[in-house]
Amino acid sequence: MATSTTISPAIPLATTRTALSMPKPVPTLTFGIEEEFFLVDPETRDLCGERTPALLSACRARLGDRVHEELHRAQIEIATPVLHTASMAYENLHELRHAVTRIANKLDLQPLAAGTHPFASWRAQAATDKARYERLMHDYAAIGRRSLVCGLHVHVSVPDGVDRVALMNRLLPWLPLFLALSCSSPFWRGQDTGLASYRQAAYDEWPRAGLPDAFADDAEYARFLDTLRVAGAARDGSEVWWAIRPSSRFPTLELRICDACTRIEDTLALASAFRCLVRAHIRDPRLGAPGADAPGDAATRRIVDENRWRAKRHGLAAEFIDPSTGATERVAEALARLCALIAPDVASLRCEREIAQLQHIVDTGTSADAQRAIYRQQRDALQSREIATARVTDWLVETTAGAGDGMRLPLRVG
Repeated sequence: MATSTTISPAIPLATTRTALSMPKPVPTLTFGIEEEFFLVDPETRDLCGERTPALLSACRARLGDRVHEELHRAQIEIATPVLHTASMAYENLHELRHAVTRIANKLDLQPLAAGTHPFASWRAQAATDKARYERLMHDYAAIGRRSLVCGLHVHVSVPDGVDRVALMNRLLPWLPLFLALSCSSPFWRGQDTGLASYRQAAYDEWPRAGLPDAFADDAEYARFLDTLRVAGAARDGSEVWWAIRPSSRFPTLELRICDACTRIEDTLALASAFRCLVRAHIRDPRLGAPGADAPGDAATRRIVDENRWRAKRHGLAAEFIDPSTGATERVAEALARLCALIAPDVASLRCEREIAQLQHIVDTGTSADAQRAIYRQQRDALQSREIATARVTDWLVETTAGAGDGMRLPLRVG
């Protein structure tokens, strides 16, 4: 996320018992969005293997530092500047996606937004020629090489005086819902994994992944990072790959649990929902505060992680466990609770259209659901697995570019 725009002014949380009972007004929180993409060969539908240097050069000439390299050469990332409104997010994401697509097409490449590529092999990929990525590949060996995944990351600014780690703890129970709504990685190396988000399973191989541990506050978390740094385990907080984390570069909380969203509307919806959720918890310090329904104890955090597993396995069909009662609720019910909770923030931030898209996801399915439907349709028509996964790839490329723009090319398999 670019740093050219000033983060919203600080409004510290009240600390007295009387003040805690009274929700406080909060600033309009700024935010930023990062999307990772695969780069596909339009003839074979496979990953390109070698990203041409001309692509990054052309993207940088057109878009500046809003385009970045990623771990593998067959990946690229776009990052918005600091955003102030939902409409600003819409304009930036559309410009970035369309510009990168046009530039890539001229170089015979196509961006693809999904948590995993439907059939590509990690063994055929090479790391980006950059010191940081080469070090990660060396340090984490096969885990790094197998990590052929793409995600959506959303940063939301946290005002001075608000402890980011304490705030993060209060947000944890909502993370499985964000995963369920974003699932886009059911396939791995040409096989249906049975998971809605295989990316989450692959990412769990990394150390310091999954849900964050129960640090009390920013100070305790900082001491943990210092211990890792002194021991040579991690250079800084950027090597803590939790599903949500305090950013090591910006005064933000960073949501990292979501798969890369094939549809740009889904990206905007999830980013807006996370921004509203952060605002709601700053607006009302009672939300998620330690108590019977808060993730403060080990059992409750493990239930949140069980819900994360259910989201990764079943996507929209998941049933989440209520930590306080043991009862279960469907994704649609969890979404209804979220929308009721953040309703004042949605109105204040004027992102009603973006939040409405979340219900559309529940009603019509995620990218993972669409991919499986296309695959089943092809297999029912007696097509081979290779052709079926190639057609899934076609849909992903077309939808990434904007709901299908006639980009299908003659298929060559084998």
